[in-house]
Amino acid sequence: MRTIEIEKWGRREHYRFFRAMECPHFNVCANLDLTVFDRFRKERELPFYASLLHLSARAANSVEEFRYRIRGEQVVVHETVSPAVTVLGRDDTFGYCTIEYDPDPGRFLRRAEEAIAGAKENPTIAEDPDRDDVLYYTSLPWVSFIAITHPMSLPADSIPRISWGKYFVDGDRVLLPYSVQVHHALADGLHVSRHFTLLQSLLDRPEEVFPA
Repeated sequence: MRTIEIEKWGRREHYRFFRAMECPHFNVCANLDLTVFDRFRKERELPFYASLLHLSARAANSVEEFRYRIRGEQVVVHETVSPAVTVLGRDDTFGYCTIEYDPDPGRFLRRAEEAIAGAKENPTIAEDPDRDDVLYYTSLPWVSFIAITHPMSLPADSIPRISWGKYFVDGDRVLLPYSVQVHHALADGLHVSRHFTLLQSLLDRPEEVFPA
């Protein structure tokens, strides 16, 4: 982890402008094309949720702005950020768990399986208040949404929120509604667009991530 020198930072004016806002987050929703990925993961018998989560976290870690966090009067950059996900329990309530990110897909999928199973067995919505090297994830697999909002306390934290909904067929394509919400003091639409572009490229060439 390193600390940004704000006075030498190219976006210092943008940072201060949006940092002063009561609600500084913005959200972008768009459809991702899952056609190639969905066929590939079925052939390889890969779990849909954990495999998609791995690709999403890989793309997020590749965009530095997704690893920026505000700490008091400082801005820090984490080397790696990990998915903190919602897990549906047996009584239709959800809990949280964090899956430590690993660029190795095999290790990540095993961690995901263990963490999710543990969250289903012992659900909790308690969070580690001292940890911000995470990305908040949730899914809504029952609705192909076109927009989504997230509850949050004010003043707003600086952790990105990533969501996806129910995938659907459009002609010969499989599409997935996908949402990214970020703190505007730390990231702009350009950076969110880079995340979408990187993730789509991974979905189009999953064989480069998941070895045979």
